[in-house]
Amino acid sequence: MSRFFSLFVVFVASFLLIGPAQADVKVLTSIKPLQLIAAAVQDGVAVPEVLLPPGASPHHYALRPSDVRKVQSVDLLYWIGPDMEGFLPRVLNGRTLPSVAVQDLPGLKLRHFAQDSASHEDDDHDGDEHDHDHRPGSVDAHLWLSPLNARVIAAKMAADLSAADPANAARYQSNLKGFNQRLDALDTRLKAHLAGVAGKPYFVFHEAFDYFEDNYGLKHAGVFAVAAEVQPGAQHVAAMRTRLQAVGKTCVFSEPPLRPRLAETLVAGLPVKLAELDALGGYTPATAQGYEQLLEKLGNDLAGCLESL
Repeated sequence: MSRFFSLFVVFVASFLLIGPAQADVKVLTSIKPLQLIAAAVQDGVAVPEVLLPPGASPHHYALRPSDVRKVQSVDLLYWIGPDMEGFLPRVLNGRTLPSVAVQDLPGLKLRHFAQDSASHEDDDHDGDEHDHDHRPGSVDAHLWLSPLNARVIAAKMAADLSAADPANAARYQSNLKGFNQRLDALDTRLKAHLAGVAGKPYFVFHEAFDYFEDNYGLKHAGVFAVAAEVQPGAQHVAAMRTRLQAVGKTCVFSEPPLRPRLAETLVAGLPVKLAELDALGGYTPATAQGYEQLLEKLGNDLAGCLESL
């Protein structure tokens, strides 16, 4: 009994001398793409959480009480900014721990929506609306689709995590270096793959891809900006069909999980293919390679449709 007691005393003394293990730094991101970047930086240390479930719109999300508690309690929170997640500023006002609106980071290459609507096919929309506000001159908040911006965001996350968790600082910096190296290789692959479709016209239902297009020499021919839940009038549909007829063989891309209801009507009888581009990464696993998988799938899906024409 005395031997057992002696061992117990030694164990307790050792624990007190070493001290409790440092708890993982809890990271929460608003949307999946930011979670994927954080997962690359935290690889081997922890897995970041994401606020929005797959398929949810960052423009119209309704926070649950459990979401609010999570927002208030995590150590580090990353979101795009008020131009994307309009539901978050009110909740963040009560948060005392660090929150980073990545659209404000120095070094980002930000785009703004065009000052005119020449590229849009929504001049006569018969009451339908954009699925969110793309005011001319406002910031295009889909900034994660630029690999250059992803590097800036990852560097900020690595710096924040290194400061909050010095014991793993070397790991975070090593992960950041690996992330940048993988993006170099991905960039080379995508540029080679997309070069062959750079001149082919295509249309989108949502002006979300300008950062990606700018990086890879692409440009959509028009935006059919209509809300998925609203059926546009006959005049609007006729104008869009006229534009498609003039172009000929082309692709029209929507975003999952919902395809706009007018899509089938719009392309009926025309040499037009319907396909999807997922700007948010949907169900992409939060692994070290998740962000690259998001971009590569985007490039493959876009090129795949255009190459099949």
